Amino acid sequence: MLVRRFLQWVRTAPAGERADATGALARAYLFSDLSADDRAAAEGAMLMLLDDPGPLVRRALADALAASPDAPAAVIYALAADQPQIAAPVFALSPLFVDADLVDAVATGSAAVQVAVASRAALPRAVAAAIAEVGTAEACLVLLENQEADIAPFSIDRIAERYGHLAAIREPLLAREDLAAATRHALVTKLSEMLAGFVAGRAWIDADHAQRVAREACEKVTVALAAESAEREVRRLIRHLRESGQLTAGLILRALLSGNVVLFEGALAELAELSVARVSGLVSDGSFSGLRALFEKAGLPVSTYPAFKEAIEAMREGGFACEPGGAARLKRRMIERVLTRCENEEFGELAPLITLLHRFATEAAREEARLFCDELATDDFDAETEEFEVETEDFEAETQSVAA
Repeated sequence: MLVRRFLQWVRTAPAGERADATGALARAYLFSDLSADDRAAAEGAMLMLLDDPGPLVRRALADALAASPDAPAAVIYALAADQPQIAAPVFALSPLFVDADLVDAVATGSAAVQVAVASRAALPRAVAAAIAEVGTAEACLVLLENQEADIAPFSIDRIAERYGHLAAIREPLLAREDLAAATRHALVTKLSEMLAGFVAGRAWIDADHAQRVAREACEKVTVALAAESAEREVRRLIRHLRESGQLTAGLILRALLSGNVVLFEGALAELAELSVARVSGLVSDGSFSGLRALFEKAGLPVSTYPAFKEAIEAMREGGFACEPGGAARLKRRMIERVLTRCENEEFGELAPLITLLHRFATEAAREEARLFCDELATDDFDAETEEFEVETEDFEAETQSVAA
């Protein structure tokens, strides 16, 4: 009887009042103790209201039913096929959808629907993969910010590939602890390319200089990433570097001069198509005949061999292990030794190598100076703090004595 009166009234009521009444009817269906007949009548009324010309009415229906597992499935699926602003709350909340429904909504729905799906709690991996593959940048951002979403590593890589040039996407990607080293490197490369293009476009420095600075910054980040990553991640990073054409002699020499043996030996193994154990044996061996053959098999420029040879000899002697910076920074004394050796060579083709070593030496000197100044400032601060604490204790003791 109540539903019959509602249907008679709703035909002539204003849209706003119809929306309010529709929301009340939907909540009554979900939470009131209705008889079987009234419940069936209420469901029929809601199905009839799907044809209401007012979007407010259908949106009220969606808001009231979206999160409930007891909502009529026919109503939910009809609302999901409605306008994006009506379908969005249903796709964001309804537990009635299976993974296939959500994947189809991502593939065929509007941007608002994709965003709604990406915001779902406990989003399954298959749906996250669909968003990563075809979702808009906004949907991918919402997915990355969804702490409950199950996102596979390959989906993270796909988002980085599609939208890594956007700062809004790049920042949450780089903040992820589960981001693969290769993906992190790819994002840094995109950023450096954008910055190089920006400064060159502003004519602050010429394009070639900007590209060189960006390339060397990427190489520096690469060595640091490798130093912080597990060996399995380093192997993937090396493979990514080779596929992207970034596994150069300059990068490999930087790794060696930083004491990053894992990256250095892994890079040679990748280029020479040998096992890392075999390369490690040749590098640590006392003779240089096997090392020269390995160098040639890896296809590195012949002109760089003297620098590699001298650096490996210094590494074998172990005289530079105490230098600061770990395996992420260039070692100043090792570079100076290599530079002195190469400058004594009388080969004109060594000129580019010597120029590179001079840049390495300058970078290492500046890094060493920064570390020294940081340590000095810290020591001075600690000493001043200790002196202040002693003076405070003396003052408190004197105050107590006067009071007594």
